[in-house]
Amino acid sequence: QVHLVASGGGLVQAGGSLRLSCAASGNIFRLNVLGWFRQAPGKERELVASIYGDRHTHYLDSVKGRFTISRDNYKNTPSLQMNDLKAEDTAVYFCDAGVRQVPTVRWGNYSGQGTQVTVSS
Repeated sequence: QVHLVASGGGLVQAGGSLRLSCAASGNIFRLNVLGWFRQAPGKERELVASIYGDRHTHYLDSVKGRFTISRDNYKNTPSLQMNDLKAEDTAVYFCDAGVRQVPTVRWGNYSGQGTQVTVSS
């Protein structure tokens, strides 16, 4: 069974940067889509960014141009570079993995502990 744990969150001022990492256990190599989700208080979990293969990426409109998702091909885990952070980016961030099933992705909900990102304005 795959288990994912996100790390790298923290408290940062608006305009600052953070880099999130994801640690995996289990056979994650059978999963070809990696992603980052976030959930703010009182809101539903939303997909922030995903990557399929090495170059096929998708971003939430509000983070385009500020966030970059990448894949560690050796570990098959995702990272998320977040620049120019805004107060509305405050949330708990989770990493997940899934299988691409055109036109959508079947996410595995393997994320365990998320990491808190707090952006002060």
